[in-house]
Amino acid sequence: MPEENGGNGRKTGLLDVAQEKAKVLKDTVQEKAKQQIEELKQPEKTQLYRSVFRVKHEDEPRSRSLGVLSNVFFHLHPAKVNRDATRYSFTWGMGGITFYLFLVLTFTGVLLMFYYHPSKVQAFRDVLYLEHDVPFGKILRNMHRWAAHMMVIAVWLHMFRVFLTGSYKRPREFNWCVGVLLMVLTLLLSFTGYLLPDDQLGFWAVTVGTNMARATPLLGNEGPFGALMGMTPYNDVRFALLGGSIVDANALLRAYIWHCIAIPLIAAIFMGVHFWRVRKDGGISGPAPVMLESEIKEEKGVRPVILRPSGVDQWAK
Repeated sequence: MPEENGGNGRKTGLLDVAQEKAKVLKDTVQEKAKQQIEELKQPEKTQLYRSVFRVKHEDEPRSRSLGVLSNVFFHLHPAKVNRDATRYSFTWGMGGITFYLFLVLTFTGVLLMFYYHPSKVQAFRDVLYLEHDVPFGKILRNMHRWAAHMMVIAVWLHMFRVFLTGSYKRPREFNWCVGVLLMVLTLLLSFTGYLLPDDQLGFWAVTVGTNMARATPLLGNEGPFGALMGMTPYNDVRFALLGGSIVDANALLRAYIWHCIAIPLIAAIFMGVHFWRVRKDGGISGPAPVMLESEIKEEKGVRPVILRPSGVDQWAK
């Protein structure tokens, strides 16, 4: 009997321990479930979110400001913007349209690369196959082509707007230079893409364009001081662009690499710098801020100046 009682005592003790562990496990699971529910309600409080954005998320004005000012994902948009600079009639939205067209060109260009071989034998055949046999191939090529034309137009209009509104002035001189480089890269993208179909139009356009490079100062064999630099038809800038002395397979391959890899990467880097400088230079450059009559507080002995909708300064009555 004592042995049996001792055995029952041990069984009872094990059962109590198991029940206690089950209770602790149940409480732990419930606590974790509550924690996960709270994280779903406030994902910005999770460790994963903090590891990505790497800022403190205390619900304070200072923390929110630091999150916008110091985070790479948020720095493109300032906390406050000039009310008049955001008017579509002022910006025309040409910068955003240009970037959107660049994304369209990147997407359609990647799809076109699936059907294209940069060789003299296959290039033009691939274009014919794409237009006549590939489903939606013709509309895909036309989307790429027209987006390229529209991007050139949008870049010029954007530059025109920046010039007319004086947005190239201090403190935006550096960003103006970056924008000019982006415009040149856009023209080079169109020029290098001209040869890729390997048709007569592209052949003669590149022939004329590269022949003009002969007159480049210092780097062209027919340009100023080219002879002093030892430039000949076989080592000048035209020879470097074509990979030879004529427009042939080497020129097609080099145009393909420049058009699909080198220039898009360089342009993407300069676009990032361009957007970053817009933010650092105080946002979009706009006209002088216009204050509404309700926003003006008349000071003692001072009669405030009100900018009427017509833009003419008039004394307040």
